Amino acid sequence: MHKEAAIREPLILGHKTYHDITEDVCRPIEDKAPRTWYILFAIALIIGLYGVGCILYLLGTGVGVWGLNKTIGWAWDITNFVWWVGIGHAGTLISAVLLLFRQKWRMAINRSAEAMTIFAVFMAGLFPLIHMGRLWLGYWVLPLPNQFGSLWVNFNSPLLWDVFAISTYLSVSLVFWYIGLIPDFATIRDRAKKPIPKKMYSMLSFGWSGRAKHWNRFELVSLVLAGLATPLVFSVHSIVSFDFATSVIPGWHTTIFPPYFVAGAVFSGFAMVQTLLLVMRKAMGLEAYIHTKHVEYMNIVIMVTGSIVGTAYITELFISWYSGVEYEGYAFFNRATGPYWWAYASMMTCNVISPQLMWFKKLRRSLLFTFIISIVVNIGMWFERYVIIVTSLHRDYLPSSWSMHFPSHIDIGVYVGTIGLFFVFFLLFARFFPVLALNEVKTILKSSGESYKNAPDPHHDDDPTPETPKVEAVAPVVEEAPAEAPTKVEAPKVDKKVKLSAEEAKAKAGALISKLGEGSAETKDDLKVISGVGPVLEGKLNDIGIFTYAQVSKMTKEEYDLLDELTGSFPGRAERDDWAGQAKELMNKSNS
Repeated sequence: MHKEAAIREPLILGHKTYHDITEDVCRPIEDKAPRTWYILFAIALIIGLYGVGCILYLLGTGVGVWGLNKTIGWAWDITNFVWWVGIGHAGTLISAVLLLFRQKWRMAINRSAEAMTIFAVFMAGLFPLIHMGRLWLGYWVLPLPNQFGSLWVNFNSPLLWDVFAISTYLSVSLVFWYIGLIPDFATIRDRAKKPIPKKMYSMLSFGWSGRAKHWNRFELVSLVLAGLATPLVFSVHSIVSFDFATSVIPGWHTTIFPPYFVAGAVFSGFAMVQTLLLVMRKAMGLEAYIHTKHVEYMNIVIMVTGSIVGTAYITELFISWYSGVEYEGYAFFNRATGPYWWAYASMMTCNVISPQLMWFKKLRRSLLFTFIISIVVNIGMWFERYVIIVTSLHRDYLPSSWSMHFPSHIDIGVYVGTIGLFFVFFLLFARFFPVLALNEVKTILKSSGESYKNAPDPHHDDDPTPETPKVEAVAPVVEEAPAEAPTKVEAPKVDKKVKLSAEEAKAKAGALISKLGEGSAETKDDLKVISGVGPVLEGKLNDIGIFTYAQVSKMTKEEYDLLDELTGSFPGRAERDDWAGQAKELMNKSNS
C-alpha cells in the first residue's frame, strides 16, 4: 500500500473504516428523505414548471415574445446556452483529466460533478431547440438521407458543429458517469431489503459481482473513456466559441476566443461544483469526505482559470487598440463606457477581481467565503456571455440601426425555469443515487484516511530507535514465526507481497481458523454469494479451512490482514467489501 507523506492533509477525516464509508454514503438513499429535501424539491419543481409553461407559450406564439429586434437577433437564449455549456465543463475535467493524472482528491467530488455536467448539458440543449421556433423540426439540423428531401445542412456552419460537439460530449459524459455508478449500484443492491429497490438496483448494476474480471474491465473502460473525454474538455467550448469567432462582427472576430472560452468554462464549472457540494456535504452529513482540502484544491483551479480569463480580457482590450481598426476599438470602448457599462463592470468585478482573493490561504480555505465567491463567479460568467453577445450587436455599423435589448418576462421565465429543472434533476440524483463514488473513496482510505496516516507503519523496520511504535508493531510477527528462524528475517519489509513458505502458511492458517472456528466441507455454504468472492477465491478459502458464513461473519481487521497474507490476491478486498457484514446478512436470511 502506497503511503503518503505525513505533511499531506488526509482526504478522509475521522476514524473511518470501509464499513463506515458504506454506511455514510448509503444512508441518504436507504433512509427516509428529510423534510428539507421535500421543501427544496417542491420549490425547484414549481420554478421548473413555470419555465416549462413559458417554453410552451413561446412555442405556441413564436419567438417574437422574446425581447429581440432587427439589430439584436441573439440575446438571452444564446447567452444562457453558452452559460450552461460552461457549467457542464467541470464534470468531465474532474472525471477524465484528473483521473489520468491520478489525483486522489477527485474521488470525493467526481460523482456529483459528473451528474452536474449531464444536467447542465440537458439545460443547454434546450435553448438551440427553442431558438429554432419549431421544436418538432429539430432533427433538420442532422445530416439526413435523401428520402427526407434535398435539404442538406451547411457543414461549414459552426452552429452545426455545435450539434455534433455537444451530442458527443453528452454521450461520453453519460457513459462515463454510469460506468462509475455500476459498482455502487451493486453495493446498494446487496444491502436493499425491500423487493422493489432491490430489483431496481439489480437492473442498474448489470449483474456486477465484484470479481477480479469485473474490476479489471471497470478500470480499463474508465481509462479508455477518460482518454476519449479529455479532448472533449478542450474541443466542445472551442467549437461553441466559433459561433462568434468565425463572424466578422467587431468584438467577436478574434482568435483568442477558443482558449478564452475553455478557461471560462472550467472557471464557471468549478464554481458551480463548489456551490452544490458545500450545500450537499452539510445536508447529507458528508463533512468527513468533502472538507477544506477539497475546497482549497478547487479554489486553486478557480484562481488559475480566473487569472487566464482576466488575461484574456486585457488582451482583447490591447488588441482592439493595437489593431488600429476603428470599429474594433469602438466595440470595446462602448462596452466599458456605453449604456451597458454596468454589465461590463459586473463582469470585470466578478471574474477578474474576486478570484484573486484566493491567493490568501485563509480565504480559499474558508467554506463560507468559497460559497459566496462561487455564486459571484457564476453571476459574472453570465454577464460575460451577455456582454459579448449583446454589446457587440446593439451598435451596428450604421447608427440608424442602433438599438437596445430589454428582456421580456418570457426570456426571464425560460432562464429561471431551466435553473429550477436543473435542481429538480440534481435533487432526484442526490436522493436515489450515491453522491460519492463509494468504491473509489474506499481505495484511498489506507493511504489518505486520517486514522491510517497517523498510525505507525507495521511494515517499516528501518527506524533504529527501539522504543518507536514501528519496531514494536513487528513483535507479534516474530512471536508467531517458527522457533528455528532468525529474528531478523521474521519481519519482511513488504510481507504482503512476499510468498509465504509452506510452514508459515500452515501456521498462519491455523491461527486464522482458531479465531474463526472450525468448519467442514459437509456443512459448507456457497461463499460465492458474497460479493467479491469468485470460484477461485472460494477454493482458496476452502483450502485454508473457511467453509461457512458463520466463520466469515467473525472476521475483524486482524483476520482480514491474515487472510490477505494467505490468499495473496487483492489485498484489502475482504475488508473493503465488508465480507463479515455480508455473511451476517446471509445468515439472517437463512434463519428467517
